[in-house]
Amino acid sequence: MATSTGKERVGDVPSGLWRHRDFRNLWLGQTSSMFAAHMVAVIFPLLASVSLNASLFEMGLLSAAGYVPYIGVSLFAGVWLDRKPKRAIIVLCDIARALLLLAIPMAWWLDLLSVPTLLVVALLVGCFSVVADVGSASILPALVERDDLIEGNSKLELSASSASIAGSALGGGIFQLLAGPVSMLINTVLFALSAFFTALIRGERKGAEGSDGTQGAQGAEGSEEGAEAGQSIWRDMADGVAFVTGHVTVRTLVLTTLIINFFMAIAEPVALVFVTRTLDIPPYTVGLILAASGAGALVGAVIAAPMSRLLPLGRLLVLTATLTGVASLLTPLATLVPAPAAVALMVAMYVLDAAMIVVYNINVRSYRSAITPDEMQGRMNATNRMAGMGVMPIGAVLGGLLGTAVGTLPALVLASLGTLIAPLVLACSHVRTVKRVPVPQPEAEPTA
Repeated sequence: MATSTGKERVGDVPSGLWRHRDFRNLWLGQTSSMFAAHMVAVIFPLLASVSLNASLFEMGLLSAAGYVPYIGVSLFAGVWLDRKPKRAIIVLCDIARALLLLAIPMAWWLDLLSVPTLLVVALLVGCFSVVADVGSASILPALVERDDLIEGNSKLELSASSASIAGSALGGGIFQLLAGPVSMLINTVLFALSAFFTALIRGERKGAEGSDGTQGAQGAEGSEEGAEAGQSIWRDMADGVAFVTGHVTVRTLVLTTLIINFFMAIAEPVALVFVTRTLDIPPYTVGLILAASGAGALVGAVIAAPMSRLLPLGRLLVLTATLTGVASLLTPLATLVPAPAAVALMVAMYVLDAAMIVVYNINVRSYRSAITPDEMQGRMNATNRMAGMGVMPIGAVLGGLLGTAVGTLPALVLASLGTLIAPLVLACSHVRTVKRVPVPQPEAEPTA
C-alpha cells in the first residue's frame, strides 16, 4: 500500500526510497543534472583556454563566475522557492540551462563565440544552477518523511560523488572527442532529462509542518497569500536570515559549515603549489591524488547512513568534523617521509577528508531540514548556501596571501588547525547531545 507521500510499504515495514515514486524521479533528475554540471565545469575552462585562447585574467573571471551567483542570487532564490511550488521552479531552471548551453554551439556555428559570450553564458547558467541547487535541497523534505531524510540525502550524495568522478572525466573526454563547443550538446540533453524526470514528481506537499510536526505559522498557501498581499521580497529575505541567525541549532550548523569551507578554501590554492613544488610530485601523479577525493566522497556516501545508526547524531558530527581537520594535517606531514610514502599519505588524506566531509554534510543537511518548517526550507537553504559558498573566494585569496607571506607549509598547518575550530564549536554547543534527526510526533487522536 502506498502512503500519502508515495512510499510503498510491505506490512508496516518501509520498502525503501528506491520504491518511492517521487523520490525516484527526483533522484533521476538530480543525477542527470549533477553529471551535466560537472561536465560543464570541465568544458567551460577548456573552451576558454583551448578554443578561445583566453588570458589568465579572463580565466580568473570565468572561475569567479561560478561563485558570484551564490552571493547575489541565493537569498532571492530562497524567497521564490518558499512562495511557489519548488518542482516547477527546478524544471524551469533545468530548461533554462539546457537552452543557454545550446547557445554555445550555435554561436560557434555562426562564428560569434568569444570569451565575453562564454562569460555571460557561464554567469547565467550559474544563476539558474544556484536556484536549482537550493530547490533540490528544499524539496526533499516535502517529498519524504523526516525519518527518511538521511537515506534520501545519502542516495543523492552518492550520485553527486559519482558525478564528480565520472562527470569530470567524461567532460574532458567528450571535449577532446567532439569539437569543443559541440560537446555542450550532451549537457543540453542531460539538463533536458533532468527537467523531464523532475516534472514527473506529483507528491510535493503544499502544507507546511513545523519542526515538531505541527502546522507551521504560515504554509505554502500562506506564503503566496503574503506575496499577493504585497509583502516585500526584502522582508521575506530578512525573515529567512532572521530564522537562521535566531534558531540556535540552525545557526550553529551554518556557522560550523562556514568555518570548514573557509579554512578549506584557504588550503586549496596552497596545497597544489605545496604538492607540485615542495614535494615535487609530477602532474600525472597529482591527478591520481586528486581523484582519491572523488573515491573518498563515494565511500562517505555509502557509509553515512550506517554511521548515523551506529553513533548518536551529535557525537557523529563532532567526530567527522574532527577527522576532517586531522586528515588535512597529513599533507604537511608528507614532507617527513620518502616520496612513495608521501604519495600514499596524500591519497589517504584525500580519501579520509572527502569521506568525512560527505558523512558530515549528509547528516547536517538532514538535521537542518528536519528542524526547519516547510515554509522556511528555501530561505534556510539559500542563506546557508550564501554563507558557505560566499566565504570560499575570500578564503582562496587569503590562502594565496598567507602562503606568500609565511610559506606553503606553515599556511597548510594553520589552515588545518583552523578547520578544527568547527568541531570545537559543535562540542561546546547543545548539538553534541542530540541523539538522532528529530521526527515529528503524530498528533494525538481526540477522545470521545
